[in-house]
Amino acid sequence: MTKTTHPNDITVPDLHGKLAVVTGANSGLGFGLTGRLAQAGAEVILAVRNEERGTAAANSIREQTPEATLSIRHLDLASLSSIAGFGAELTKEGRPIDLLLNNAGLMMPPVRDETEDGFELQFGTNHLGHFALTAHLLPLLRAAGTSRVVSLSSLIARTGRLDFNDLQGLHYRAHRAYGLSKLATLMFARELNRRSVVDGWGVRSVAAHPGATVTNLQISGPTHNGASARLLLAANSASHRIGWLWQQIDQGILPALYAATSPAAAGGGYYGPGGFGELTGAPAPAKLPPQSLREADARLLWSISEELTGVTYPTA
Repeated sequence: MTKTTHPNDITVPDLHGKLAVVTGANSGLGFGLTGRLAQAGAEVILAVRNEERGTAAANSIREQTPEATLSIRHLDLASLSSIAGFGAELTKEGRPIDLLLNNAGLMMPPVRDETEDGFELQFGTNHLGHFALTAHLLPLLRAAGTSRVVSLSSLIARTGRLDFNDLQGLHYRAHRAYGLSKLATLMFARELNRRSVVDGWGVRSVAAHPGATVTNLQISGPTHNGASARLLLAANSASHRIGWLWQQIDQGILPALYAATSPAAAGGGYYGPGGFGELTGAPAPAKLPPQSLREADARLLWSISEELTGVTYPTA
């Protein structure tokens, strides 16, 4: 068992013999989650865009957990060819995957940008990239027998709207595009679980959000491509000093860690901090935005996502 470090912490079961894949594992929530999974005995593949930073992250984790079993693999979620290559590499190795953590993401670049394949960057990375990745890894997830996929959404999903006439953010507003991408992530997680149950895939899909957690997302997104965000960053820095409003990474990872490891985490469930406004606190069931419950929209989003990415999921 892992050791608890603060009152909100959870006990993680023994994960020896389990293989986990964590996207964006070199920093922020992904780094924290990787460390906790490794501490519990899981072998973790750090799926990262920058392999040098991935190696530095792995070395840092080994300093805390010398027995950690970690490997670095290149994955760019803004590139369908990179995603396909990553999937093909793991498929060739043939090892069942017990846990996939769809964690990596980009938050609110001030100016619209596109992925390698021409998708709006947030929708293309946060949603479509993980949608395609999960499809490529699904045979390995199914081979594990009782695997989990955990997808990281956001409180901002509450403001998200699926505008099927403008999923690509041609009328771009940073906050709106981010909210759309994180709503799509949440709806994907729930629809993935529904399809797994109906078609017998044996994959439990769960969603989580970190509440108000201080990560590099609040810097890397607004300063994307060298953009100046002096006023926004100053406001963030000031608000981060308000203790009840924000939490650090070691607590922000707990809802996703619970979703990934707790026997009580329900397929199709959604977990976040249980405190005021779901900003901070111990893991608890999160409130689902009403728009995330529209099953017809989830099915349409799924169909469009398959068409855009060129991947197909099996049917019964």
